[in-house]
Amino acid sequence: MQKLHEKILKIFESKVLVGILYGVGIVIVIVLIFSAGVSVGFRKASFGRAWGENYERNFGMMPNRPPFGKDNFPNAHGAAGEIIKVELPILIVQDRENTEKVILIADDTKIQKMREDVKIDELKINDFVVIIGSPNDKGQIEAKFIRIMPMPNF
Repeated sequence: MQKLHEKILKIFESKVLVGILYGVGIVIVIVLIFSAGVSVGFRKASFGRAWGENYERNFGMMPNRPPFGKDNFPNAHGAAGEIIKVELPILIVQDRENTEKVILIADDTKIQKMREDVKIDELKINDFVVIIGSPNDKGQIEAKFIRIMPMPNF
């Protein structure tokens, strides 16, 4: 029994086992990083697909597919731009790349003008807004936070 115990200790003290454990650890970290990237890419691509498929329903016209941002997908978790249409609880915001986004406002959406809380009926056409939210399966953004700001100089 003592010899078996000594052999097991030798195995755990060997440089080969330590190297194998480091190698397995590195492979696990690489797989986790890769899967996180795949997950983020999938969500972005899903939003872009849903946005395109629902363009006509959201905007009432045939798509004239504008070029999206640098990575060819619209930002799925927010918008920054000018309000071009208000039909509460829906806003249509046009960003600097001339992409229109449909924003759904819920009862719990926080709306601020700079640092002051405002009511939903204070949102109007030509206001510049920054919106943070979550994409839905219809290519719309469900707003969690809306901030009305002065128009920036682009």
